Amino acid sequence: MTKWRHLPPPAPEVVIEHPQPVVDGGRFPAKAIIGDPLRVTADVFTHGHDLVRALVRTRRVGARRWVEVPMRHDGNDSFSAVVVHEADGPFEIEIAGVVDTLATWVRDARRRLEAGRPDAFESTFGTSLLEEASDGLEATGHLEAAARVRGLASRAREGVSAELLAEIAGAEADLALRPIPEESGATLRLKAFASRPKAAFSTWYELFPRSASPEAGRPGTLRDVVGRLDYVARLGFDVLYLPPIHPIGVTARKGRGNRADAGEGDVGSPWAIGSAAGGHTAVAPELGTLEDFDRLVAAAAERGIEVALDLAFQCSPDHPWVSEHPEWFRHRPDGSIAHAENPPKRYEDIVPLDFSTGDRAGLWQALADVVAFWVRRGVRIFRVDNPHTKPFPFWEWLLAEIKRESPGVIFLSEAFTRPKVMHRLAKLGFDQSYTYFTWRNEKWELEQYFRELNSPPGNRYFRPNVWPNTPDILARSLQHGGRASFVTRLVLAGGLSANYGIYGPVFELQWDEPAAAGSEEYKDSEKYEVHHHDLEDPSSIADVVARLNAARRSHPALQRDHGLAFHRCDNDQLVSWSKRSQAGDAVIGVVNLDWRWTQSGYVDIDGAAIDKAPGERFVVVDALTDHRYTWTAGVNFVKLDPGTMPAHLFLLQEAP
Repeated sequence: MTKWRHLPPPAPEVVIEHPQPVVDGGRFPAKAIIGDPLRVTADVFTHGHDLVRALVRTRRVGARRWVEVPMRHDGNDSFSAVVVHEADGPFEIEIAGVVDTLATWVRDARRRLEAGRPDAFESTFGTSLLEEASDGLEATGHLEAAARVRGLASRAREGVSAELLAEIAGAEADLALRPIPEESGATLRLKAFASRPKAAFSTWYELFPRSASPEAGRPGTLRDVVGRLDYVARLGFDVLYLPPIHPIGVTARKGRGNRADAGEGDVGSPWAIGSAAGGHTAVAPELGTLEDFDRLVAAAAERGIEVALDLAFQCSPDHPWVSEHPEWFRHRPDGSIAHAENPPKRYEDIVPLDFSTGDRAGLWQALADVVAFWVRRGVRIFRVDNPHTKPFPFWEWLLAEIKRESPGVIFLSEAFTRPKVMHRLAKLGFDQSYTYFTWRNEKWELEQYFRELNSPPGNRYFRPNVWPNTPDILARSLQHGGRASFVTRLVLAGGLSANYGIYGPVFELQWDEPAAAGSEEYKDSEKYEVHHHDLEDPSSIADVVARLNAARRSHPALQRDHGLAFHRCDNDQLVSWSKRSQAGDAVIGVVNLDWRWTQSGYVDIDGAAIDKAPGERFVVVDALTDHRYTWTAGVNFVKLDPGTMPAHLFLLQEAP
């Protein structure tokens, strides 16, 4: 007889496959939001005919106690459960499965009774299983459930009937609380990171502090930004994002219009960080002091606004690090420090950091210290400039280190780059990301792109933050259509995405002149000069912005990215969608993409997307105009004039 070797050690008989949510096979954590349901699924089964049961355990990394949630059998060996994280930070999720001997006995005993062939040991075996279940419930603190199950055990001892088996099956809620023994259960671990709700729903407003002065001819300061807060709050924004507020270098300073020859009085680009006045932890003297910044953060918080800072890890040639740590920078063959380039573009006023320097530890720790410095001053949101130009391992390390100490800090990735690079940054820990929305203009492009953003696997880790404009991008869609184009892009951004932002006040004042034909750069860009904005300009669309943001604050459907559905329309210039929250709140958007002509058509609303029966009538109120209409879960006529209002944002009301 052959003696076979390599006999495997004893192992659980239950198999767990295809768990979700999983990002890259578990390499990265899936993303969750505090208080939001996170659906966990898996296939759980065993050989033969025995039934299985499964549960999900969750705990914050480092915690000792697990929170357990029974999984529901959805058929075909598929199980699911919903877990809710009550704190922010990294979490472990464990799916556990075991053969359910009790449920298997109930099923088989019922079959034998129905066939008229009861087993002589039915009562003894059932009693033993019920007592074992009761002991397990009692050991884990489920005393009431334990008592009810022990009562069923007493009855089983007297005999097994169809009525008793039905009662045992009906005690599913109690029996689902049984622990799964570690020695016989199979387990599989997943990773998740829970963020505060601001990561899922935020409304950003960007402005240049030096253009915030209420007086023409005087550059603005951080104190002037405090004076602008009531305006920002009135428009309904909850994040005020400031481009770099640090000292600006003098060497190779950029002049107006990005000219290489700066003239007297030219203020330079805020992204050329560092001068004799300090570096990344200093405030530009012309803007004020650190104390002024602290006052701004406090004043913003009083109005429900968080201040977000730009995190631009690059330096001007005058940055203190250039002389203190020349080894942190790339050098040319002649020994001089290289300036930044993205051929054919040249940035003579910026010298990039060398993230693979021999003093890698010193540089990386200094950059982490920069973030920690501003976190200590109350900053919990950072917009990160060009993260795709820095090594992935750096971001994975930095974001993990910062969030280990301050898990509520949110990082927005400004990575207008290749899709796979954008997604890698999101996997590494960036909470939100810029998108390609700026260049999606046609109906089919918008529908295709937002379906992609809301579909797995990307929606497990990638949170879009859409912007109609930025200081770097005056989109073609805004250059020719005047007010109608700005309103259209605003409603698309705020209506389709839970996170969106505008660069103002140039957005609401509808700046639309490019630096040159075919360019996406602004003429007279604020990146290189100071401007004065007339916030009371009668042509401003500030009122439309405020109305949109008020709807976003009051309607949960607009506060998450799930629940999005597009609806058929017989006119390709009209795009229609709906969003529905898990609690049932629903909104409908319709936008005319043609800024020149009135467009009309029939929109076919799929009632299932908004929880309406086919043909059901309901009242909608347009958040942008207050006009009321009666609509139907079916075909509805729409006519939108870009000269008045090119969009509807309907808030669903009661039935007429």
